[in-house]
Amino acid sequence: MGRKLTAFAAGLLASSFLAAPAFAQDNGGAGQEFDDNVIIVTATLRAADVQDIPIAVTAVQPEQLERQGIADIKLLSSISPSFNIQSSQTETQGTSIKIRGVGTTGNNTGLESSVGVFIDGVYQSRPGVALGDLLDLERLEVLRGPQGTLFGRNTSAGALNITTKRPSLSNVEGFVNASYGNYDFMNLQAGVGAPIVEDVAAVRVSGTWRKRDGYLKSTTGAESNNRDRYMLRGQLFVEPSADVSIRILGDYSKVDENCCDAVIIRETELQPFFAYHGLASDGVGPSGFSALEGLDTNAELFRNGAEQWGVSGELKWSIGAAELTSITAYRDFSSFSRQESDFTSLKIFSVGVGGSTTTPGFPKNGDNIQTFTQELRLQGKAFDDKLDWLVGAFYGDESIKAQGSMMLGPDFQRAVSAGNFANVAGVNPLFTLTALGNGGVPVNANGAFAVNLFDQQAETFSVFTHNVFSLTDSLSLTLGARYVDEKKVASFDQLSASNGACQASVTGALTGAIPAPLRAGMVGLNCFPFVAPVNLAAPTALGGGLASRLLPLPREWADTFKDDEITYTGQLTWKPTLDTMLYASFSHGFKSGGFNLDPTAANLVNSAAVLASLGTSTPVAPVYADPRFQSEKVDAYEIGFKGTFGRINANIALFQMDMSDFQVLEFTGVQFTTFNVKAARSRGVEVEVFGKLHDHISMNASGTYAVAKYSDDCDDGSPAAVVGSVSLLCGQPLTNAPKFAGVVGMTYDGPLGSSGWGLLGNFNVNYSDKRRTSTQHFERTSAGTLLELPFDYQENYFKINARIGFTTPDEKFTFELWGTNLSNEITRGITANTSLRGGTGTRSRIGFVEEPRTYGVTVRTKF
Repeated sequence: MGRKLTAFAAGLLASSFLAAPAFAQDNGGAGQEFDDNVIIVTATLRAADVQDIPIAVTAVQPEQLERQGIADIKLLSSISPSFNIQSSQTETQGTSIKIRGVGTTGNNTGLESSVGVFIDGVYQSRPGVALGDLLDLERLEVLRGPQGTLFGRNTSAGALNITTKRPSLSNVEGFVNASYGNYDFMNLQAGVGAPIVEDVAAVRVSGTWRKRDGYLKSTTGAESNNRDRYMLRGQLFVEPSADVSIRILGDYSKVDENCCDAVIIRETELQPFFAYHGLASDGVGPSGFSALEGLDTNAELFRNGAEQWGVSGELKWSIGAAELTSITAYRDFSSFSRQESDFTSLKIFSVGVGGSTTTPGFPKNGDNIQTFTQELRLQGKAFDDKLDWLVGAFYGDESIKAQGSMMLGPDFQRAVSAGNFANVAGVNPLFTLTALGNGGVPVNANGAFAVNLFDQQAETFSVFTHNVFSLTDSLSLTLGARYVDEKKVASFDQLSASNGACQASVTGALTGAIPAPLRAGMVGLNCFPFVAPVNLAAPTALGGGLASRLLPLPREWADTFKDDEITYTGQLTWKPTLDTMLYASFSHGFKSGGFNLDPTAANLVNSAAVLASLGTSTPVAPVYADPRFQSEKVDAYEIGFKGTFGRINANIALFQMDMSDFQVLEFTGVQFTTFNVKAARSRGVEVEVFGKLHDHISMNASGTYAVAKYSDDCDDGSPAAVVGSVSLLCGQPLTNAPKFAGVVGMTYDGPLGSSGWGLLGNFNVNYSDKRRTSTQHFERTSAGTLLELPFDYQENYFKINARIGFTTPDEKFTFELWGTNLSNEITRGITANTSLRGGTGTRSRIGFVEEPRTYGVTVRTKF
């Protein structure tokens, strides 16, 4: 990282010492309401009224976040119906964001998000990195549709643009908020800013601490989905003259939580056979919808944590008629997870340090992501302000080290035999049949393990321009483009592994000692991919060497991915009156391809042909899967209207997003596969109405109707290795893409009669149609029949938030009583197959549960 740190230091020095005649900040009031109708945003990297820009954007004020109890971006869907975010197993590694039903699902670090998150102009490389608390904000903007021209390559569905509050150069100001609620929820937020040289330099420090018990309770006594995190942020703001401003920020945060267990919402019909295989318990007590409503799980303890820090420097410098912006940033993010992701009380397997089946000193499971970014922009106006121009360049350097560690437990072979063979192969075949490949002595998988390391180094460079041409006083044309160059170098190396049961199964299968109908199952299960050694040996009679040249087993690899793309946009805007605007736009967006960072990513794909040709005069050469997946592209069309009618704003957007090479991750119950789907589309309409009904009464209502689905011919051209999975998606809705979602809210913020006290009353309802929660909706039997996977759909629901507060006459203190999800709707964000438990037609299914009803009190003070 020496090169990155050197570059970062150079960027900070530039931000600190480049100075010239003065610059008056163009967004000095950004994010503040100047009057009832004006909300300033920077969605176009220029300060502008949200009603004057030809982009579908939801501008969220800090007060709205507080009134809805939105402490982090996971809850933004309660005020932005186009927005959806979900996590599975871990929040730091398995979080995905969607806008208009479009986004990348899955917990694979090689996948980047379709929705970019930017905090103070700095790109957050993965959603898990951006999950810190929303603290001390100036504004938050949800930008819908491709934003690649201005915000970069991984914004093919949209972007979140978050800006924190900077210190005042003239006043001392601060705040303290303290909350307590059910599940023993405690939250403390505080911040203070002060000038150190009046009108020239100031500092601001803010922090938050949040703690809460978990709302999922296991039969083992473990709990999950708690909160235990804190964050600190400090910044220095310097304005040495009217033409120059320098902002340097640093933050540190730590998370150590129990996340993320899941409810078994459907148990396998093979449950009775666990006793047949000698287990005193099948490991599952509560299951089904009674377990879902009761928030009851069955697993041992999950843990998920992260530690990260970052620094950034922003320089704004007016150079005559132009303004230079430089943003330099470095971030170091480390996560860990301990997963008992068999989701039962049996000791089947554990991921990471300290699991129920791991030995002391076992290595951690987690990611380390180090990112350096540098952006330069030069912008200004020309031709008597008829041209508003912007040019820029961006460089990013990212290093990922993702380590996966898993150990099998004493119940592995019996439980997996029960969940996959029932009684058709005798008692515990995964144990007893290993004797056929081990000289007559069966091999126990207890203690088998693997520690796998994925290394990815990525560089991206781009140049871009974005220009607004005023054709007449009421008609303007926006043209923008960005050229992006990508390079990623990745590898899979196994640090250590031991699995005698896997070796015995491989030997027995390749020598023919194991009966033919059981060979694939024996190898696939005893060689569970996450604990399969890469150095498994083939029998000498078959030429020796690695077994992975004959069977689809993990193998080490190293490869390079390169791509370049031009993204572009064109927008025509017409303002027939000062208060109305019509626009039409086309955008071409891009999301980087990369690598499937999974042990199975480069497995043999023609095993049957290779084995059949052994000993013949024409042996078939092995063909291995390509660990790379291609870049995702989107063509987006939008027609919109924005109008201001007195104190009420009304916005409408009609959109269509056509995706090609859409990136999909699927968990089969045994392994993760990543592939491209030829085509998918999201088409619909969004409506937003917001404003004031009275001096003290405001309202908001918004809705999104979208049909987001895979094309009927989405498997055309798919590689043979994945065509079976892809074909099951064709014609199906995208995951977590309801046809309709809406939000309605009303707020009173004004005097309490003539008492001198202030009254805050807020009521908010959000609704979602039913939505798919799994990657796949079907699975195919051996006879080719399609079966629906159970409980794929989350049914429609309403969720209600409310808050009432009282402010003292001197406006120093506010006391609030609040509740979120007051209707206590228990909903699932993601549904998946339970690992290794049940086969086609007998699947056990798990659901990852969204937050239940919470309520509490908050006291606020400010100065």
